[in-house]
Amino acid sequence: MNRFEDVFRPFLQGNAAQQLMRAPIHHIDAKREKRQITVELHPEQRIPLEEITRVEKQIMQTANLALFEIMTRYRPELFCCESMEDILHELRKRGYPANGIFEGSGQKLENGTLTISLRHGGYNLIQQSGCDKAIQHLIGQQYGMAVDVRFDGVLSLDENQPEYHKIIGTPSLSPEQQAALERPKSTHRPTAAAKEGSRSSREEPKVGQLLFDCSDLPLCEQEAVVVLGKPIKEKPVPLSQVDGETGQTTVWGDIVRKESVTSKDGRWEIFSIDITDYTSSNTLKLILPSDKKEDVEQLNEGDTLVVRGDAAFDKYEHDVTIRPVAITLTKKKRKTDDAPVKRVELHLHSNMSTMDGMNGSADLAKLAHAWGHRAMAITDHGIVQGFPDAMYASEKWDDFRMIYGLEAYFVNDMVGAVKGGARQEFDGEFVVFDLETTGLSAGSDRITEIGAVKVKNGEVVDVLNTFVNPERHIPEKITALTGITDAMVKDAPDEAQALKLWEEFCPKDAVLVAHNADFDCSFMSAAFARQGKNFKNTYIDTVTISRALYKELKNHKLDTVANYLKVGDFNHHRACDDAAVLAKIFVRMLSDIQQRCGINTIQKINTSLAGGDPRQLKSHHMILLVKNQTGLKNLYQLVSMSHLKYFKKHPLIPKSELIRHREGLLVGSACEAGELFRAVVAGKSFNDLLKIASFYDYLEVQPIGNNEFMMHNGTVRSVAQLQDFNKTIIRLGERLEIPVVATGDVHFMEKEDAIFRAILMAGQGFKDADNQPPLYFHTTQEMLDEFDYLPPEKAYEIVVTNTNLIADMIEQVRPFPNGTYTPTIDGAEEDLRQRTWKRAKDWYEFEGKIPQVVSDRLTKELESIISHGFAVLYVIAQKLVSKSEQDGYLVGSRGSVGSSFVAIMAGISEVNPLPPHYRCPNCNHTIFFTDGSVGSGFDLPPKNCEHCGTPYLRDGHDIPFETFLGFHGDKSPDIDLNFSGEYQSKAHKYTEELFGEGHVFKAGTTGALADKTAYGYVKNYLNERGMTLHKAEENRLSKGCTGVKRSTGQHPGGMVVVPNDYDVFDFTPIQHPADDVNSDIITTHFDFNSLHDTILKLDILGHDVPTLYKYMEDLTDTKVTDADMSDEQVYSLFTSPQVLGVTPEQIDCETGTLAIPEMGTPFVRQMLLDCKPKNFSDLLQISGLSHGTDVWLGNAQDLIKSGTCDISQVIGTRDSIMLYLIYHGLDPSMSFKIMEIVRKGKAHKLLTEEHVRQMKEHDVPQWYIDSCFKIKYMFPKAHAAAYVIAAIRLCWYKVHYPLQFYAAHFTVRGEDFDAATVMQGREMVKLRMNELRNRQDATDKDKKTADCLHIALEALWRGVEFLPIDLYRSHATRYLIEDGKIRLPFCSLKGCGDTAANSLYQAAQQGEFISMDEVVSRSGVSRTIVENLKEAGALGDLPESSQMSLF
Repeated sequence: MNRFEDVFRPFLQGNAAQQLMRAPIHHIDAKREKRQITVELHPEQRIPLEEITRVEKQIMQTANLALFEIMTRYRPELFCCESMEDILHELRKRGYPANGIFEGSGQKLENGTLTISLRHGGYNLIQQSGCDKAIQHLIGQQYGMAVDVRFDGVLSLDENQPEYHKIIGTPSLSPEQQAALERPKSTHRPTAAAKEGSRSSREEPKVGQLLFDCSDLPLCEQEAVVVLGKPIKEKPVPLSQVDGETGQTTVWGDIVRKESVTSKDGRWEIFSIDITDYTSSNTLKLILPSDKKEDVEQLNEGDTLVVRGDAAFDKYEHDVTIRPVAITLTKKKRKTDDAPVKRVELHLHSNMSTMDGMNGSADLAKLAHAWGHRAMAITDHGIVQGFPDAMYASEKWDDFRMIYGLEAYFVNDMVGAVKGGARQEFDGEFVVFDLETTGLSAGSDRITEIGAVKVKNGEVVDVLNTFVNPERHIPEKITALTGITDAMVKDAPDEAQALKLWEEFCPKDAVLVAHNADFDCSFMSAAFARQGKNFKNTYIDTVTISRALYKELKNHKLDTVANYLKVGDFNHHRACDDAAVLAKIFVRMLSDIQQRCGINTIQKINTSLAGGDPRQLKSHHMILLVKNQTGLKNLYQLVSMSHLKYFKKHPLIPKSELIRHREGLLVGSACEAGELFRAVVAGKSFNDLLKIASFYDYLEVQPIGNNEFMMHNGTVRSVAQLQDFNKTIIRLGERLEIPVVATGDVHFMEKEDAIFRAILMAGQGFKDADNQPPLYFHTTQEMLDEFDYLPPEKAYEIVVTNTNLIADMIEQVRPFPNGTYTPTIDGAEEDLRQRTWKRAKDWYEFEGKIPQVVSDRLTKELESIISHGFAVLYVIAQKLVSKSEQDGYLVGSRGSVGSSFVAIMAGISEVNPLPPHYRCPNCNHTIFFTDGSVGSGFDLPPKNCEHCGTPYLRDGHDIPFETFLGFHGDKSPDIDLNFSGEYQSKAHKYTEELFGEGHVFKAGTTGALADKTAYGYVKNYLNERGMTLHKAEENRLSKGCTGVKRSTGQHPGGMVVVPNDYDVFDFTPIQHPADDVNSDIITTHFDFNSLHDTILKLDILGHDVPTLYKYMEDLTDTKVTDADMSDEQVYSLFTSPQVLGVTPEQIDCETGTLAIPEMGTPFVRQMLLDCKPKNFSDLLQISGLSHGTDVWLGNAQDLIKSGTCDISQVIGTRDSIMLYLIYHGLDPSMSFKIMEIVRKGKAHKLLTEEHVRQMKEHDVPQWYIDSCFKIKYMFPKAHAAAYVIAAIRLCWYKVHYPLQFYAAHFTVRGEDFDAATVMQGREMVKLRMNELRNRQDATDKDKKTADCLHIALEALWRGVEFLPIDLYRSHATRYLIEDGKIRLPFCSLKGCGDTAANSLYQAAQQGEFISMDEVVSRSGVSRTIVENLKEAGALGDLPESSQMSLF
């Protein structure tokens, strides 16, 4: 066995105690990812605790570990008095009250009993905290001794004694912390005296000011409120300096997370608070008595604290934490913009810029407004999804204008292949050439090689190849690309000599040809300019020609085109070889143009090749700002086209489309990725730059830091060059009289937020992610400082004057109109009235009169619905449901729509919200129960009509209308409908038929980076860099990355309807979900939540239950609606499987609800056993409880178990609160208000003393009131009723039609059916099911397969037999009933999906197969599937091959 020194000596410096070094190692637990090691030793002698602590710290530092822990296990005889110190030390680490209680205590061990004699009391606290049990456990763990622990001596002190608070302390708090708790409570607001405090008063501290120098800290000296302990005098140190050896320290930080839990006995509140000072983060750990938690409890995320406390390694957190003895709440100095006239930011990205912008548009707008800026533009990359939040945040500010725009991916599809005015036929003379250079900038880089080929009449007639001495070092990466070294050009002609060779070779008026000719010609132009000469040749770009001629190519690089045209191999990136192969390509291109277009002169090339694919063009950035409402609609059209028609990696906007839709837009030149800036960098002539710049309405320049990456990648060599680029753009603006504005290209709010963007960029593979440019939101002065290399008046002009000038050009616009815009259907109001009153008469009119409870409810609802313009929504829903039912598929309702009596009368919902009642189907006689004595009409006993003797129908669930449309009936309704999954697409199609093409779209969604994914990005970032941070800092970084848009998608069933008299672009752009260019689905560009109150969304959801209904009806020749909703046998299923003819032991389930939606999960099955429901009302309660939050666990469950009440009395659904209170006599308005407060989990904040008093005065029991305060979310009663109705219907089939039930169930929900196991019988099914469930690493697939096997087990015990897959009798996906048994379909075969199953089925319908080979060839399925069929016995004696064997 290894000893400690054998393994860990290399990590120790100096000597260590021999008893430690020689201790045998029993076990090592190493966690590589967490960099943690725990070593268990079994020493022969006791090791001093201080020695263990010293060695732990030393190895942690030497080995760079997050944790190194030594656990000791001694023989019992080694236990001694010193051992007790070790035990007490461990107690303190674990947070037990060992900070003074045990001081001076004595210990005696006799006959297995350890007696501890206390001197300072505290025995009650030891018992309450479980400290006595912990001592017993630790001694057993460390010494292998089972001891009883007893206490004697001074067991208690009077709380009024001075010693009490110094000695007793509280769990995990020092005496100073306990004393801090005894101070009077603060109000979290500085007193008047505090506000009047000054620096000179530090000698006599006043409440309300910090007592240390804050000059270099971002803290407000006069804003301080003591929350815990005494005012703090020590100046904070950075959190980055806090480690496990820091001990007592003072820090400051903003709260980024606060969590608390209450001890089981309710006496203690345990707080965990993460703070950050942006150098690092840490966690504050506090345990406070529940009656003294208020001040800490009131702290919120974003509050700023100064904290004094003990920093030490926390064994349970596996990190350093701080245990505060004093906390002061203060405020941070906020950055302000103090300029008398503020700038306007015109280039800004929100977190809707995919994986790039870090802050929400609303937060950015709030910052700009707080600084006093009068406007701000939002310009996300290619999208406008940040508009709604920006609008909602800013529209309430009269002194602020939100400017809406985007940073477009602009492509110039109007650039011709031929530039210049030369006229020449195809058989004329051309000079095809290529250059190699030291870099990409024509202005600052130089030519290193010229390769040229003279072509005439399609033949090469002359060649020029020469190196050029650039008179500077060739960068290594250029050498790696081209193979040209400094040595190769050392003796070559210099630039002037090389140009002379060129002039000798190339006629003055020659037409030049190059691949990406703008690049090569810009270098030639710059070189000639340096020699005082002009370069004015007409030139032809073969890249442009390739894009027009060879659209099928994925790219148009020289080697790609050469391979495509098969012109031969060549040494790419050498000018001589590139020019030679380009000559061949050009000759071929001229031939292809002549054949396709019938032309033979270069001046006709541009017009003949127009219409090339813009998606093949290089894109540049461009800013588009909305000037007015016309511009907004044009922008939406451009965004839509860019996503639907021109998407390639990014949504592209072609210049031709921009020109057509430019009205109402301002066009800006954007950043370094803009066309103009790139042209400046490329060294284009000033005249060329003027031509480019003239297209824009304003030009942009940005801080030098934004473009410093050009220095890192070698594009430029100095800051001066970058400054010159900006100066050139300013000169262009002056020449053209176009405003030049300074913009920040904002991607995050504060400087320190750059780390968040670095993390996301690193996760996307950017190698320079850590070199973040200063893309933060600049104040006016900060931006002026960025341009201090300009004359002050010019800097002020571009930073302040011109940005405000642009803002003044822009009108106030709204991204979509205010109000609600529903589609219109002529006569909808009258249609709804007639339809609902007709059914009401058909159901309820008796002897010429409709009962008042019915007529009053219908009248009230119709008046509310029609007066608020909602009739059309009901009519639309009615038409959709009616069409589905005509096509054979019932529709289920969901949500609160069942609260509406109009809904069931219109045929939309199956839930009757009237009070429970009897209704005669023959004469319509009714009996209503309106006193709350009956929960549901389904629970009424059978009864014959008092008038005609016909058995009554029983119905009504007592659901108030107010829960659907609000107390005043003015809340916009959500009519959610569950269509069959098989029918959903047809329902969507019918919606388009109702409203017309171009007026119905799928509801779009935006997917943001979630917490876990963001944490993954953070961990990857840190791991790649070998960094270890505090957990609180990791969590802060993760939080900073969450919410950034990652993708787009579509609502599973939401359909957006645009009114007939409006265009979709009046509300939103449109796009494909997830930017999938192959999708035929079109969604709204805006996330529908943004449009929720503006245009109609129909929730046409796909669901299994209506599909199950369809199969049940088809297989049994019954109607689902005929199922008896009061069948006693059905209700027995919810507490026992006996009615199914099986025992709980046989099916491993104590209820009969397997395979029943909402009632078959383990969680709900346990609820059923706990609650023992007897009727529909009880089941409705259970459905509500299972979908609520903090309604069952820790609430209703405890009330039922304690016998306080039963399932019928607990709060199960939101509506039951209102009805319960009304039946107790409370005012309906107050009852509604209390229900709304409770259902949203706001009882602690909004339920007033008056509310509670009224409930008590009306005999509402205390347990009911207490339950209200625990609830976080409640389920609607109508939704629960719809679920339970579906469950009862399916249970009815399960009891009375078992064969059909299981065939239908597995057809609809059998995707995880394990045919091979099921065919082996019950024992194997149970074995396999348990095996899957007992796997520690079980996947979701494993769990679903186990659930499916569980249902199959039940079916087998009920006598259901399964027939194996048969090549000719099996269906593709349906479980068919055959001779009283169930035939398995092809899809039940392992590895056979629906597509393969359908192929097999269709092939089998064509006739018998002669071999396995023919099965493969005729069906198109894989050989593996056919082999699986053979193994399953489905192929019989079918031979493998079609070939005959002769014997």
